[in-house]
Amino acid sequence: MPNEEATLEQRKAIGIEARKQTKRSSHHKTGNTDRDPLALLEANSEGRVTKLVPLRYARMLVSPFAFFRGSAILQAHDLAGTPDSGIQMQICGDCHLSNFGGFATPERNLLFDVNDFDETHPGPWEWDLKRLAASFAVAARHLGHGDSAAEETAYIVAESYRQKTLEYAEMGALETWYDQITFERILESAKTAEGRRLVREGMAKADRRSSEELLPKLGVMKDGVWKIRDAPPGVFHIHGNTSLFDEVDDWVQLGSPEALIKKLYKEYSGTISASHRQLLERFTLHDMAFKVVGVGSVGTRCLIALMIGSQGEPLFLQIKEARDSVLAPYVKPKTPFQHQGRRVVEGQRLMQASSDIFLGWSTGPSGRHFYLRQLRDMKVSPQVELFDSTILKGYARSCGWVLARAHARAGGLATEVAGYLGKSDSMAVAIGKYSMAYADQVERDYDIFSKACRSGRLVARTEADYTADFLV
Repeated sequence: MPNEEATLEQRKAIGIEARKQTKRSSHHKTGNTDRDPLALLEANSEGRVTKLVPLRYARMLVSPFAFFRGSAILQAHDLAGTPDSGIQMQICGDCHLSNFGGFATPERNLLFDVNDFDETHPGPWEWDLKRLAASFAVAARHLGHGDSAAEETAYIVAESYRQKTLEYAEMGALETWYDQITFERILESAKTAEGRRLVREGMAKADRRSSEELLPKLGVMKDGVWKIRDAPPGVFHIHGNTSLFDEVDDWVQLGSPEALIKKLYKEYSGTISASHRQLLERFTLHDMAFKVVGVGSVGTRCLIALMIGSQGEPLFLQIKEARDSVLAPYVKPKTPFQHQGRRVVEGQRLMQASSDIFLGWSTGPSGRHFYLRQLRDMKVSPQVELFDSTILKGYARSCGWVLARAHARAGGLATEVAGYLGKSDSMAVAIGKYSMAYADQVERDYDIFSKACRSGRLVARTEADYTADFLV
């Protein structure tokens, strides 16, 4: 927390003093990379739905970038051995480029922000910056843009972060808290016509992404009640014929989804505001099913609840398991929250400029922790696979800006961090070097991982493999 009685110069001096203890140039080091990546990945898979772990590995096997997305545990381990400024705050914890995107505020404004907080935890701010910059280096290589462009893109992330942090350091607490990075601001900052076109396309796509648009894709009406379509392995009913749960699983032993949703809803309703609780009560639950999401989250317990309002309007709620953050064993500060769902929710509320009105947490009947939010509400993610080098650099600049705002809001320490970063690009140069060295490490780990999958040490199964099981 900032010392509010200190002057801006005194607070900036804290960052400058930290710079003397940990030189900015030292941030090129990759940390504790002498470890067994397979052992860490297997430990991270424990407690997941057993039959879905091979799907997680198959999704990670697609490319080094997909592997990077699904292996946050590895970088968390490695970062524990890197220098840091000693300035701690709430951080995202899994700040790669695919965890940024657009979504609507309750006022229906379209924002660009961080949108995944499963791993959020107090920690060194540099860890977010390093994971973000490294993700751009790995992605740039994967897209064939070459090492020079990869290092430049990582540099742009860090330099954008530095420049914006200096700006937030001059802003008051309320001004920083209210600051929102809208798509209109991103559009104004775009430096190319192609960049502006992609932003406009994203805005148009977001307008179409709603529960109303999703309902006919996921649901079907039966006897006046909406049911979610089974499409294993991505979507299936826990107690249905296409379930991927073992018969001895504690959720299966409940016998029906009613006991599960009843337990979850009781605690959850007390974690959202009274007005939003009343709004939610105007919807009736029609169905609930398991839905696999992402890369790193595959195998964790994630449900979707289909609710229908009095005039037939749908609302999809996502109920997602919250496990211990991958950062927890590797950082000095501890989360103040015993409930992992609350850890995610409170971290998101701190870092995001505006959060979902239905964001809350709950505990399942077997003691597992969950958080809840809307599944789709004008949410849109950039199609990074289609970005040329110039567009990727523009996207890097925007992500650096968003991260600077998120840190300035969550920690209130922009002045101290600005003092550490200074007026030169020394930190950005070091982060560029770190990102390239870590991209090399990711490729080495990916090679070990892919060989383990080919040899059978790890079992990887694609969506097509699972689908074939149900077609036989």
